[in-house]
Amino acid sequence: MQKDMFSLEGKTAWITGASYGIGFAIAKAYARAGAKIIFNDINQELVDKGLASYAAEGIPVKGYVCDVTDEAQVQTLTEKLEKEEGGIDILVNNAGIIRRIPMCEMDAAEFRKVVDVDLNAPFIVSKAVIPGMIKKGHGKIINICSMMSELGRETVSAYAAAKGGLKMLTRNIASEYGEYNIQCNGIGPGYIATPQTAPLRERQPDGSRHPFDSFIIAKTPAARWGTTEDLEGPAVFLASDASNFVNGHILYVDGGILAYIGKQP
Repeated sequence: MQKDMFSLEGKTAWITGASYGIGFAIAKAYARAGAKIIFNDINQELVDKGLASYAAEGIPVKGYVCDVTDEAQVQTLTEKLEKEEGGIDILVNNAGIIRRIPMCEMDAAEFRKVVDVDLNAPFIVSKAVIPGMIKKGHGKIINICSMMSELGRETVSAYAAAKGGLKMLTRNIASEYGEYNIQCNGIGPGYIATPQTAPLRERQPDGSRHPFDSFIIAKTPAARWGTTEDLEGPAVFLASDASNFVNGHILYVDGGILAYIGKQP
């Protein structure tokens, strides 16, 4: 095995929606592996927040305001990056939203909004960067899928539909552009401990676990929530030469949830 097969030296990575959370963690991992980092978010406030967070970590980045559901904005930014950065070697379609609303209470506009961000946007951004990857003779596209790419759950009909679609978009990009040395794979995070999920992990006044925390621990063979650090190795692998013959695969980083039926009551 070559020592540098996991290196991202000389590569330019664009991570969408990477001002915080999973995208931020992946961008940090890529920077440590040697990549030049580009990120975008939907408004200047989030971009500025991201720039400050990267600066605090000592990571040089370039951040741009871009709505990934807007094809014209995405194309304009892609052309700018082609001209100024020499194009994109690694794309991570990370930007996403969720609306937890029972299906029969969710209107069609809300459903479409989730699908627009979580499925249409990866199509739009991938479509924009693939021609440049073809010219370069290589490319890596990593879509942030979900366990909801495989499972259903109450209140997440739009999210599950979009993430299931993203799984199949991943496979189709691999099918259509694999001959150009472009690998398109997905990462499906399990339940990850972030500031957003912190309230679900707080101990109750009597010292017991939050009911949802207990539910996740019981369903996870690893018996813990994941961390953003747990996603870094898989993300680097899928962006590196180590995965050059891995294509159309969804790598679930879930502590074993999808393999497990759960504890008997």
